[in-house]
Amino acid sequence: MAGGGRGWTRARPVGRFALLAGAVTVLLAGCAQFPDSRPAADWRERPSLTPQAGPEPRLPWESDDRSGSGRQDQATASIPPPDGCRDHDPAVIATCLSPISAVVSLPDGESAFAAERDGRVLRVTKGREPVEIARLTVDTAGGGGVTGLALSPSYAEDQLVYAYVTTAEDNRVVRFAPGDKAKPILTGIPRGGNGNRGALASDRQGALLVATGDAGNPGAAADPGSLAGKVLRIDATGKPAAGNPSADSPVLASGLHSPGGLCTTRDGKATWVTDQASDRDLLYKVRPGALGAGAWNWPDKPGVAGCAAWQDGVMIALERDAAVVNVALNPDGSVSGQPQRAEQDTYGQLSPLDLAPQGTHAFTGTINKTGGKTVSSDDRVLMLIRKPNGGGKD
Repeated sequence: MAGGGRGWTRARPVGRFALLAGAVTVLLAGCAQFPDSRPAADWRERPSLTPQAGPEPRLPWESDDRSGSGRQDQATASIPPPDGCRDHDPAVIATCLSPISAVVSLPDGESAFAAERDGRVLRVTKGREPVEIARLTVDTAGGGGVTGLALSPSYAEDQLVYAYVTTAEDNRVVRFAPGDKAKPILTGIPRGGNGNRGALASDRQGALLVATGDAGNPGAAADPGSLAGKVLRIDATGKPAAGNPSADSPVLASGLHSPGGLCTTRDGKATWVTDQASDRDLLYKVRPGALGAGAWNWPDKPGVAGCAAWQDGVMIALERDAAVVNVALNPDGSVSGQPQRAEQDTYGQLSPLDLAPQGTHAFTGTINKTGGKTVSSDDRVLMLIRKPNGGGKD
């Protein structure tokens, strides 16, 4: 891949399962630019390097045995289109669902919880039928519904799941165990005619991060007394987490409008949030206080949504532009050059994105039934694999 070889690729058939395509075609990210609007001519493409080839990435269920004279032909063979709800793409793990608005990887890295915007939460695993684990009461008006999922920091012991939901009264965070009724832990987040979506993520240090929309009131994002338009940091019971800028407030940072994704590196040292503002889409690195100008912005508004983060890059799902985009980072966390696109129009409109514990792949879901170009197996949950020369260390 251009720009330092960073990117995602989908699986291609190999024998019984799949082989990762040898290269992914990437496109420059349109008219994206740094917030200070410096012209693209100020930035030079990073030099091409040819690192020693490492182990070829594969989906979790693939075999290590990839020998055979037909390997190249198998890798480049086209994948047949879906046949009803049967999808022949080995990256797809669940089909014929309602639009997928949130995903969270489970500890095994081979299965995930996926939420449909209208309230159903499913466990999805390759080769198995989806299993409903919860049905949450939500109001989908104004971009609301179920828009975020996260596992409890002590999931191995308590099996609790957190969800960001819109109700008739407010936006809120609830938690539940599979099969049990959801319990609200943080209520009173303003809701409005729009700007109701939110996102959840673990800070990898025992606290839960919550990104909230501005509920259609841009002024609320700057109001320290409002929970709207913020990144919040709370403990497992919904109280302000220890170490927040103000001990009696859950607010960590302010300035959001309609957040699409929230993600933290596996070592917990960096957190990123995407936002769809009125005039552009943005990527912010979360620091205590106001979010500021953003690390990168897209005036063409491709629909930034879920994200997955490493020390050397952030991958972002695009809703309107039906792709994923890779933002490469320097060691100090600054953006190192033009973002690169992959999977353009491969699966249609993508929304949530969550990194698996292994750091090699992520779960995502499509929202094609909300207005995208559909196929018979939509909407789907699938895996994307990060190429090893993408520098997946964190």
